[in-house]
Amino acid sequence: MSDLAIAAVQMTSGEEVETNLERARELVCEAATAGALIVGLPENFAYLGTRQDHKLAIAEELPPVGATEHSDFGPILSSMRALALKAGVWLLLGGFPEKSRSAGRINNTSVLMDPEGTICAVYRKMHLFDVDVPGGKRFRESETVEAGSEVVVAPTPWGGLGLSICYDLRFPELYRAHAAKGARMIAVPSAFTLETGKDHWHVLLRARAIENQVYVMAPAQTGAHGPTRRSYGHALVVDPWGVVVAECSDQEGFALARLDFAHQDKLREALPVLSHRRL
Repeated sequence: MSDLAIAAVQMTSGEEVETNLERARELVCEAATAGALIVGLPENFAYLGTRQDHKLAIAEELPPVGATEHSDFGPILSSMRALALKAGVWLLLGGFPEKSRSAGRINNTSVLMDPEGTICAVYRKMHLFDVDVPGGKRFRESETVEAGSEVVVAPTPWGGLGLSICYDLRFPELYRAHAAKGARMIAVPSAFTLETGKDHWHVLLRARAIENQVYVMAPAQTGAHGPTRRSYGHALVVDPWGVVVAECSDQEGFALARLDFAHQDKLREALPVLSHRRL
């Protein structure tokens, strides 16, 4: 298996969808020029604002896995399909508003496209962020989002890529299920709050990598998205030993890393925890 360069993009998305998409196009093309073959965008890359009615209004229907017909794609998906084709990369749309079958709700959905713009895998966020964080902020994702239920490991030329989104990170059983399904890499596109991220982001991502002996790619939102919400940032890549091998700080950009799968195989052989499982 050949080595693979991946990039975890870091953005400061806001209320204007086209502005967000243009910034995503710039960063993905820069990452591709730097050698990345898989590029991940963060959760809420297309819209991160307070207007729930607007999020519902821009939600798009999602064609089935394997779809390539351009007429079936809404404006966000069409733009990102064109981007995957232009950049020549596997493109992970970290989380965007998908129309739900439940009235007044959306799915927070992650989509993997191949370099031809084909939809290869779809994951709907399973764990919803209903939390009162330090500092008095209150989040109730379940008021507008319908939870998914399917564990998804996307096939790629380099092995399985387990899909998750943000708050999923706190539930290790999801990632153990990824490993059981053969994941060699895991994606955790996020919009982690500043309050929780500063204490938990690195610890949790490194733990998921170590527990499952996988590479972890974590695209992230950073900075202020308006007067009341800030994201922690620090998009990063972690290796199967738990070492952070690439990381952004608090500015837009991307964390680029080369994955060494022979190194991963050696670690798994020397410390065969995945075969020692009893539960």
